Amino acid sequence: MEDKRWDSRYCDTVVCVDECADGAWRGRLINPGLEEPVAFRGVMQFLLEMERLLDDTKFPEPFARTRTFTSVEPPMAGTASGPEQGRAATFSLRILFRQNASWQGSVRWLEGRREESFRSVLELLLMMNSALSQERPGGE
Repeated sequence: MEDKRWDSRYCDTVVCVDECADGAWRGRLINPGLEEPVAFRGVMQFLLEMERLLDDTKFPEPFARTRTFTSVEPPMAGTASGPEQGRAATFSLRILFRQNASWQGSVRWLEGRREESFRSVLELLLMMNSALSQERPGGE
């Protein structure tokens, strides 16, 4: 039996990281569910914009609702345009599950031609950061 979950056009999000100075990321998200790329400044805004995108597309549905201290929505990020490639690195992110207040899926580092699965947002961020460290001249 064919798994329809893999056929969703919203599955993959391209994460274009244009700048990574001292661990501060700046870039944009590209997804068929977005009218135009969504800019982010910093890792926290990257996570909030990705979570908003997942909620808006309802794929994947969260296992549980995220708890917050307030019920106020964060402001929408500005948008950015440009090619579907980041100046520092480009990732293709496929989130398959949202369980235990985290994400599970796979991430492809396009320049490094590698793909890895992740079991949590922390694991995802550490993998992306290691790729960004390798991309910089004299990487760590």
